[in-house]
Amino acid sequence: MPQTSLTAQQALELMKQGNDQFRTDAPYRSAQGREDRVKLAVGQAPFCVLVGCSDSRVSPELLFGRGLGELFIVRNAGNTVDTAALGSIEYGVGVLGCPLVVVLGHESCGAVAAALEVVARNATFPGVIGEMVQPIIPAILAARAADGTVGLDAAVEANARRVAARLKTQSPVLQAASHSGRLKIVAARYDLDDGDVSWFEDL
Repeated sequence: MPQTSLTAQQALELMKQGNDQFRTDAPYRSAQGREDRVKLAVGQAPFCVLVGCSDSRVSPELLFGRGLGELFIVRNAGNTVDTAALGSIEYGVGVLGCPLVVVLGHESCGAVAAALEVVARNATFPGVIGEMVQPIIPAILAARAADGTVGLDAAVEANARRVAARLKTQSPVLQAASHSGRLKIVAARYDLDDGDVSWFEDL
């Protein structure tokens, strides 16, 4: 199946338009019918790799008005990137030809809140939850104000920005695509109650 013909900017505009439709409850049709399923059974050509949180309130296809075969999604609590996630992102860009990577944080993120508790009160959590939130802590430390504090909203944004910025430097596959102008990597934040996505392109 041919890769998408969209440029990085065109892909980003589609994501913004889709969120506008979702936010305003405008009707839209996404690829999900029988004909769509039959066509996609032979291959996929997504136009965006989306790194998002596992939070049940943050469903990427709904937030951006997309359907089957359009988004290549990598999700975990806190929208962090480990080896498995990075390999998935590289596959989406290097093999499937996605021109856009979006790292999406969201309002009231429990994983970021847990990382804040670790920083503020040296909190501990059962199982491997503490290990899971460790990658978020550097973003929190970097975002702290002069008095050493940082709010949850600021921490969510800082985490999404840091993850997106690191993608530009930690992967030769993504670096090559970015330097050629074929790939755009951005961060974003979703607001739970009003449905709006804020975009951070200045990484």
